[in-house]
Amino acid sequence: MNYEDEKDIFITINAFNKFHGIKPFKIGSILKLVKEPENNYDLEAIAVELRFAGKSGYVANSVNTVIKGTMSGGRVYDKILDEDYAQVKFISNDSVIAKILKSEEIDELRKDPENDINFI
Repeated sequence: MNYEDEKDIFITINAFNKFHGIKPFKIGSILKLVKEPENNYDLEAIAVELRFAGKSGYVANSVNTVIKGTMSGGRVYDKILDEDYAQVKFISNDSVIAKILKSEEIDELRKDPENDINFI
């Protein structure tokens, strides 16, 4: 994340029904966030990838899909790197909420060889 002194930033993940559905998402899973500036639908698109499933959704970027208390893809687009990481914190029937990880959190997670972040 570019802004390490920011408060915790939470995002909504959606569009997973276009991929593998919600089933691959688990509390604590590490998500790879990948900017897609050449996306024809949304110039601020941020794809979400899972370790064993690949592309699995997108960061929500519409007032109709962003859950209250989370930031849209457009609001976090300039706050994250071209590839960054988040961790699943909450799952409902139709949404996943994740926290964008700061560099020190990523470094701490990488110390555990069993952690999903080591695939990245």
